[in-house]
Amino acid sequence: QITIIGLGQIGASIGLALAEHKNLIRVGHDKDMSSAKTALKIGAVDKVKRNLPSSVREADIIILSLPFSEIQDTMNYIKEDLKEDAVILDTAPSKSATNDFMQEILPAGCAYIGLVPVINPLYLDERETGVDAARSDLFKKGVTMIAAPVSASEEAVQLAADLVLLFGSSPLFADTAEIDGVMASAHLLPQLVSVALLNATVDAPGWGEMRKVAGREYANTTEASPIQEGAASLSKLALVNRQNITRILDEMITSLQNIQKTIADGNEDALNELLSRAEKGRENWLLERLSAKWLLRVEKSDSVSLDGIAQRLFGFKERK
Repeated sequence: QITIIGLGQIGASIGLALAEHKNLIRVGHDKDMSSAKTALKIGAVDKVKRNLPSSVREADIIILSLPFSEIQDTMNYIKEDLKEDAVILDTAPSKSATNDFMQEILPAGCAYIGLVPVINPLYLDERETGVDAARSDLFKKGVTMIAAPVSASEEAVQLAADLVLLFGSSPLFADTAEIDGVMASAHLLPQLVSVALLNATVDAPGWGEMRKVAGREYANTTEASPIQEGAASLSKLALVNRQNITRILDEMITSLQNIQKTIADGNEDALNELLSRAEKGRENWLLERLSAKWLLRVEKSDSVSLDGIAQRLFGFKERK
C-alpha cells in the first residue's frame, strides 16, 4: 500500500502515474474532501480515507505531498500509527530542515527519504493548480532530486529511486545542502521577488491608477507569489534556508542595482546588452528543459518494474 497525503497537483499526479501498477493499493488523504473526491474520481487513488491515522496504518510507503509548514505537525500526528518498516517520502522543497525533524520524530525501523520532483517542461506555462492540474505524465522529461540520510537503509534508498522511475521521472541523488542551495534560487527567489514587486506597488502612491492598466507583464511576474503553498510555508521555507536565500537575495539586489545604475547613466548600449543577455539566457534554458538531453544516459541505462520493488520489499509479484 502506498498512502499519498496531500492530493494537490504533485500528490495526485504521482497517484495517476502509478495507476497502471495494479498490485499497488493507492490510498489517498487530503484535509480538503473536495480535492480527495476529485482525486478518486480521476483515478489518482483507489480509495480515500477521511481519518488520517487510519490512512497510514497499513501503508508500506507514505508520500507527504504537503506544504512545508504542515509536514512536521502531520508526522507528529501519524507517528504512532506507522508500520514498523514504513518508508516516508516527502516532496517539500527544503531538505535539511525536514531531515532534522524527521530524524527526531520517526519511530525505530522507519525510514525517511526526501524527494524534490521537477515537472514536465510541457506544463511550465499551465495556469491550473491543485488536483485539477494533476497529470499522469507530469514528471516525464524531468528529474527528481533524492536526498537520502546516512541512516537510511540501502533498500529504502533503492525503493525511492525505483518509485521515482515508476512515476516517470529520473532519479538525481544529491545531499540536503546541495538541494537547499538549488531550491533557494529556483524555487524561493522567484516567489520572494514577486512578493517584493507586489509590496512595492500595491497600495503605493499611484496604485489607484496603476491597478487599472497593469497587464500581462505585471500578472505574469506576480504569479510566482505564494498562492499555491501559502504565505506560512514560504515564510518557513525562507527562514529555515536563510543562509542560502540571503546570499541569493544579495545577488538579486546587486543585479537590480546594476540595471538601475545603467539606466541612471543613460547607457543605452550597456542596457541593451543586459536585456539581451537575459532574453537569451531564458531562451536557452527553455530549450534545454524541453530537450532534457541530460536524461538520455539515464533513460538508456535505467529501467524498473513493480516486480523489483514488490519482490524485494513486499514479497509479491505484479499481476499480468
